[in-house]
Amino acid sequence: MNNKGKEAAQRLLAIIIIIAMLGVMGIPFSVIIFFATVTFFIWRAVQHTEHQETGRVFEFYIAANDVIRDEERHWFGFEIAEVIERGERVLHAMSDPPPLVYFALGALYHKAGDHEAAAEHLSYIVENDLSDERHRVAPSSELRRYVHILRKLEREPALAPQTMAAIRSLERARHNRAAFLLAECRECLDTIPSLAAPQLTDVSFKQTSSDGARLLKPDATPRQTTLAPPPPIAEVLRDLYEEEKKTA
Repeated sequence: MNNKGKEAAQRLLAIIIIIAMLGVMGIPFSVIIFFATVTFFIWRAVQHTEHQETGRVFEFYIAANDVIRDEERHWFGFEIAEVIERGERVLHAMSDPPPLVYFALGALYHKAGDHEAAAEHLSYIVENDLSDERHRVAPSSELRRYVHILRKLEREPALAPQTMAAIRSLERARHNRAAFLLAECRECLDTIPSLAAPQLTDVSFKQTSSDGARLLKPDATPRQTTLAPPPPIAEVLRDLYEEEKKTA
């Protein structure tokens, strides 16, 4: 019997024991049936919500792979932002999200040009040994459900071929490009301070010299223009009218 069958048997046994205890306490059988029915529907609703949360992880994989893999399509910024938002919701909904979620988010941030956020997620994948799946020895219930569905899809890829194609594509990209993307992000971040340095040096040169003497000082007073302001439109029209009267 697999883990799922054992859990179902344990739940059924617990329900039988609770019903027997309520019967011994003298509670009417109709009341017991009512509470048992309500409890069953609540349990089913909670289970359905849990499956929906797990399904959002795989839906995010499909959307992220479309953006990352397709280099020929010109994605709008808001499209990438929407996929990133979905990934962030997945990341915060699980206490121990799969490492592939971190990589997909890092690659999406790299695509969007947010190199700081991309480096944060990619460094966890490339440089942190705890990101390896082998170190997840105490999984949460969310991760356990995710792995259960993932293994089922791997055994029967025909159940969700698009999902499996997205997962395999992201795994290949994670293995082949994660370190390259991280290095590229850090290179872009390192060039940002050097762009502002020449401007700061130029301003200080204009203010003081090496011996403290002031070299150049920008003129704070506005320059007087040599051009007279144009006359109001009413004066122009009046002059034209007088010229027409003289010529007439």
